[in-house]
Amino acid sequence: MQVVGIIPARYQSTRLPGKPLALIAGQPMIWHVYQQAKKSRYLQDVLVATDDQRIADTVQAFGGKAILTSAEHSTGTDRLAEVAEKLTADLIVNIQGDEPLIEPAMIDQAILPLLENEDLVMSTLKKKIDNKEEMLSPHVVKVVTDLKNKALYFSRSLLPYPRQKTDCPVYKHIGLYVYKREFLMAFSKMTPTPLEKSESLEQLRALENGYQIYVAETDYQTIGVDTRDDLAKVAVILERSKNNA
Repeated sequence: MQVVGIIPARYQSTRLPGKPLALIAGQPMIWHVYQQAKKSRYLQDVLVATDDQRIADTVQAFGGKAILTSAEHSTGTDRLAEVAEKLTADLIVNIQGDEPLIEPAMIDQAILPLLENEDLVMSTLKKKIDNKEEMLSPHVVKVVTDLKNKALYFSRSLLPYPRQKTDCPVYKHIGLYVYKREFLMAFSKMTPTPLEKSESLEQLRALENGYQIYVAETDYQTIGVDTRDDLAKVAVILERSKNNA
């Protein structure tokens, strides 16, 4: 089964313009994401999908593969689908371009369920939250699943609501997605749905259309880079890691 990772990388960002090219420990952020993705056991190839020639040139300069896409896409999934349409891969992995600390094992954890179960069309990851601030933050997406690890709902609100004191954990959703290629092409053409628009969470479109999303659990922690403060935090971690190597 052929598995290809695609990293959507958009130059324009409301809070951090040019984010993929921001330097971290001497290398652009897109370099860090690309190098981590290349270490995955299951990915046969890694591509960067971008609407900006500067990002494409940077990726090609460090030996990576970049594909220019339309600048009109409103979501990373649309950008992903444009590239996937030209591929013959069985599985497409959407790797966030602002996750320079992503562990290759996380990518593998998300891919494995679709390798083992041909009935699945989409998978993602969750991680247990122990921090109350994260639990209550609308910027941290929460997910609840059934007993077979299929997603029941994703929300920016606290899920589940602790009306009774129990040991029920709270999980945050990690935005790494694996799709069967055929499903990705169909998914990208579906009309945005009411819950999706309300929560501003694209994955709800799949649930609202009756599709199952498998949610694998991970113990790994990442930091998504949205602001200069995030950039500074990641730089400290990477510099420390480099010095300890």
